[in-house]
Amino acid sequence: MGTSAFSEKILEAFIENKYNIVAVFTQPDRKSNRENEVKMNPVKKFSLANKLSLFQPEKFDDAATNEIKNLKPDMIILAAYGRILPEKILQIPGFGGINVHASLLPELRGPSPIQNALLSGHKETGVTIIQMDSGVDTGDVLAQKKVEIESGDNFETLSGKIADAGVKLLLNTITVLLRGEIIPKKQDNEKATLSQLIERGDGRIFWDEQATKIYNKFRAFYPWPGIFCFWKRDNQLIRIKLHKIHPYFKKIENKSKLGEVFAINGQIAVQAAKGAIILEQMQIEGKKAVPAIEFINGYPDFVGSILS
Repeated sequence: MGTSAFSEKILEAFIENKYNIVAVFTQPDRKSNRENEVKMNPVKKFSLANKLSLFQPEKFDDAATNEIKNLKPDMIILAAYGRILPEKILQIPGFGGINVHASLLPELRGPSPIQNALLSGHKETGVTIIQMDSGVDTGDVLAQKKVEIESGDNFETLSGKIADAGVKLLLNTITVLLRGEIIPKKQDNEKATLSQLIERGDGRIFWDEQATKIYNKFRAFYPWPGIFCFWKRDNQLIRIKLHKIHPYFKKIENKSKLGEVFAINGQIAVQAAKGAIILEQMQIEGKKAVPAIEFINGYPDFVGSILS
C-alpha cells in the first residue's frame, strides 16, 4: 500500500526480489492542476506497467475489507500511502501490517516527515520499520537506520536516500521477522513529535524570516509545492515562483530593506533577516521559468522593488 515515488521504490524492490505481491493498493486518482487533468501516481504507473493487481478504494468499507480478505495476504506493507488503516484491516494478514516510515520514530510522526526534517534544518533523519497499530505511526519499532542530511539535499534527493535505506532495511527486517528473531520495541511517546501536513500555500516566502529558514523551506518544498512571493508592479500583485535559490551570508555594505531586490557581484539578491537570498531561476505565473539575469533584462524595474 503506497502512493508516492518513495512507495514505488519499495514496491520495485519486492518485484526484483521475487516476492509474491498479491495486490497493490494506492490512493484514488486526483485532479492535479488547473486543467483538471487526472494524472496517475507513481505506484499506479508502476503497477500497471508490471501487470500487478491494483485497487484504489475511496475508503475501507465492507466491500474493500472483503476484497482484502479474499486476497488472503500474509502481510501488508505500507509506505507513504497517505491513509490510516483501520484495525479491521490490520487483523486480516497473519503477520499484520508493517509500515516503512521516513523518520527516526518517535520523531516526526505523521504525513510529511521528510519535508519537516528539512524545514527544521535537521542534520540527520532516517527510516523506521514498525509493526502497525491503529494509531498514527505509534506501533512498535522493528528496525531503524539513520540517514545523513547534506546541505544540498532537497525533498527529492533526501526521499531517494531514505527510500534506498528503507528498501534494504525492510527486506532484512521481513526475513528476520518471519524467523521470529525480532523483539519489537515500544516507542517513547514522551519524545514524540509530529510533522505538519504540507499544503500548496505553505510555500509562501516572508522576507522577515532568516535566510537559512527561507532556504530550508525551498529545500523542503522542492519540487512541490515550491516557494513563491509577490511583486507589486503597476498596482498589480504578481506571483513569482522561485525555482532555484541559495543563501548569501557575506557582509553586505549597504544593507537593504527586508524584501528589497538588489544586485551584488553580478547576481540578483533579496534582503532577508540575517542574510540574503540569491535568485538563480524564477517564473512569473503563466510564463516559463528563466534565469534571474534574463528576468532582469525583461523587467529592469525589478531591482530596487520590495517583494512581499
